[in-house]
Amino acid sequence: MTTATTLIPGLDEIVRGGDPKRRAEAARRISELFLQGAATFRADHVDLFDGVLTSLVPHAEFAARADLAERLSLLANAPRGLVGQLAHEDEIAIAGPLLRRSPVITEQVLIEIAATKGQGHLLAMSERPALSADLTDVIVRRGDRDVVRRAARNAGAQFSSSGYSTLIKRAGQDGVLTLAVGQRDDLSAEQLKDLLAGSIDVVRRRLFDVVKPARQSAIKRAMSEISGLTERVESQRDFAPAQRTVLALHRAGELNESALLGFAKSYKYEESVAALSAMTGVKIATLDRLIAGERYDPILIAGKAVGLEWATVRALILLRLGPNRVASPADIESARVNFARLMPSTAERVVGFWKLRPSG
Repeated sequence: MTTATTLIPGLDEIVRGGDPKRRAEAARRISELFLQGAATFRADHVDLFDGVLTSLVPHAEFAARADLAERLSLLANAPRGLVGQLAHEDEIAIAGPLLRRSPVITEQVLIEIAATKGQGHLLAMSERPALSADLTDVIVRRGDRDVVRRAARNAGAQFSSSGYSTLIKRAGQDGVLTLAVGQRDDLSAEQLKDLLAGSIDVVRRRLFDVVKPARQSAIKRAMSEISGLTERVESQRDFAPAQRTVLALHRAGELNESALLGFAKSYKYEESVAALSAMTGVKIATLDRLIAGERYDPILIAGKAVGLEWATVRALILLRLGPNRVASPADIESARVNFARLMPSTAERVVGFWKLRPSG
């Protein structure tokens, strides 16, 4: 810091106890000195500037700090401590440029700011060229609509499984967010299905129109798989309430074998059929006709195709009989043996045939 000391006599005294005006002037002159020579400074030189400027810059005027932050945001060797200090400022005109693009601001600092600062800081951060999954976890949890939309449109953003789950839940009330999430290249087939299940038809059609051809094919497959959740069923039974219940479980990530077993044990026929439809991809009307028939084979086949345990299959067989009929122990044992012998590949082929059958 010999150059700085020569340029500003008494620098040590100013840093330790100078009045605010002298400190502000010293900050301006040393900042300019750094910016002029930044391209040639070694790391130890940058550290020396960092130590002095972090003490002086807080005394500089607002406009000076904002200008400094803008210029530092473009430097690959900007003083790391000073950058972190300015990025923590409440004034977004100062913190914003650094949060948007500074290459030296650390992941730890970004996460800390994302967890504590306001929406302006989160919005600026969501524009960075790259966002880690740890950072987007905080952004999608705390961000408002504009912040979350911007992050979802950021091709350099990564999202964890829980981050995507939060995005998809929020997209259920935000068609613009649905379009942004639906166009992401890293969206899995299962996540796409969850996204579509929670969206309305007009948004689905718009998404289909704007995505790449490969994603259009994926949308068609996903819609086919979730058709059992939303289809209109011609039946003497009213499946609409059950469909709503199953759809709510699906959106919450709680549609699983445990839920199906609970429905079956409670003799909730409509909910059981709707849940099994969602799990197999077979239309409700088709399953209703098969299960209501004279034989229990369709239950064995559907259960084997989706990997159900025998306890769940047994509960579905008893459900088919109803609470007022007693199952023969011999029939139950015969069903158990047949279920154990049934090959998953065979069951999957039959279920694939069921999917192609008309529901009317």
